[in-house]
Amino acid sequence: MISRHRDGDVAVIEIDRHERRNALDAAHCHALHDAIQTEGARAVVITGAGSSFCSGADLGAAYDAAFQDALYAMLAAVTEAPMPVLAAVNGPAIGAGAQLALACDLRVAAREATFAIPTARLGIAVNPWTIRRLALLAGTGIAQAMLIGAESLDAARALQCGLASRLGDRAAALAWAHELAELAPLSLAYAKKALNREDSADPSKDFEACWASDDAAEGQRARAEKRPPRFRGR
Repeated sequence: MISRHRDGDVAVIEIDRHERRNALDAAHCHALHDAIQTEGARAVVITGAGSSFCSGADLGAAYDAAFQDALYAMLAAVTEAPMPVLAAVNGPAIGAGAQLALACDLRVAAREATFAIPTARLGIAVNPWTIRRLALLAGTGIAQAMLIGAESLDAARALQCGLASRLGDRAAALAWAHELAELAPLSLAYAKKALNREDSADPSKDFEACWASDDAAEGQRARAEKRPPRFRGR
């Protein structure tokens, strides 16, 4: 199942299928999609129960068109969510699990974390977005090693190449999420949209909205008054 709870302004979404190493099927992709879509939190942490983040597609689901549709709709929901989404990668993130981690804005990798996309061992493929995203975050050489060389990355190497943003456990990811929840929501949403945008998308209106927002005025007042700002997302 997909469990969800709030920790103040941070939502924690957990893949809770420890007996399946948190593998995904279409139903769980739909549940993750809905969890992201309905959250009104200022930041989100996605993690896995037990010792795995997500071991990939459940059984033969990877070959099912319905699963593919559900998976890529869920990944799009993560990238398009206006708030920052952090992956607390507490163990193996394999295949669809690695794709979920890639879709998140930031990845906090535990020492036990590993990343792999072993499509060449299975005779299948991931979509072009996944390949571009991996190359953008980790570099073309690492993407080639993972996709063509079928290599896996441990946490230390993932941090070194930029695939992992930080090393740490779930508590570290949650603490970082709370820090992000204090930042200006419109500024974060604009940065996220600009970083993730397709060529057809134009984030210029969001850029202008940040400068015209109450939060921008609040930031200026807070600096003058030498106090922490209180951002409202408007």
